[in-house]
Amino acid sequence: MSILICGSLAYDNIMVFPDRFRNHILPEQIHILNVAFLVPEMRREYGGCAGNIAYSLGMLGGEALIMATVGDDAPAYFDRLDKLGLSRAHVRHVPGTFTAQAFITTDLDDNQITAFHPGAMSFSHLNKVEQATSATLGIVAPDGREGMLQHASDFAGRGIPFIFDPGQGLPMFNGAELLEFMRLATYACFNDYEAKLLADRCGRSVEELALEVEALIVTRGGEGSTIYAQGQRFDIPCVQAEQVVDPTGCGDAYRAGLLFGISNGYDWSTTGQLASLMGSIKIAHRGGQNHQFEREQINERYRQAFGKSLW
Repeated sequence: MSILICGSLAYDNIMVFPDRFRNHILPEQIHILNVAFLVPEMRREYGGCAGNIAYSLGMLGGEALIMATVGDDAPAYFDRLDKLGLSRAHVRHVPGTFTAQAFITTDLDDNQITAFHPGAMSFSHLNKVEQATSATLGIVAPDGREGMLQHASDFAGRGIPFIFDPGQGLPMFNGAELLEFMRLATYACFNDYEAKLLADRCGRSVEELALEVEALIVTRGGEGSTIYAQGQRFDIPCVQAEQVVDPTGCGDAYRAGLLFGISNGYDWSTTGQLASLMGSIKIAHRGGQNHQFEREQINERYRQAFGKSLW
């Protein structure tokens, strides 16, 4: 089963400021703010929701198809996808643009200042779901606004079940648009803050919105997650991580578990448990694509956490 992942490919430029922002920002001068931070430590990570989801899905043995747009600086990412064995047949190069990227500066108190440049992501509507003829399941992850609207409509029009997962892109849409996404989608996934924002904009409770889809998933970080499906509520515990290093990409790893569980016909408890495990594996590593596990290692971790095997 080919799983089409509509979302972003991005570079995450992560810098560490070996001091505290508060020592350099004068509150009384905030109206004329002009500061520079020396950041001797910097790393570039491969990221973007589509890239992160496909990476973890590949480790599980799922067939991931990435649908995304990239800029003139994409060759390094192309090389990475090739080395990972991930298809880039539906990754479109948009000449004259940069690949989407975030510039994140973190201080010693873990405060962050982030600038995000969407670049080629703004042209995601140029990609059409119909181009991925083998797709039987999909996800609409954070991407360009017009692309997200179009891809949801495309999936529904072709009768392909998909997850609506707006993530940080949710504020781009009004209540009517979000309700339409929910009507088109087969499943929907949000973190707890996004779920509250969704309910507020739509004027409905999360439980009421869950009736629009086959399953609505709400992640709650260290408190686990909740799946509303089949008229029931499934409370999924958080899997204890070996260590907590970096939450970046944990939600994407979780979604890879969801997609794998759905595509393999797992029940909702098992699907949620696998998703939770994938998030806990990722959080012990920096970046969204640096955790490396074989299928049997994942199965053993699942058995240890839940007392049964996946395969």
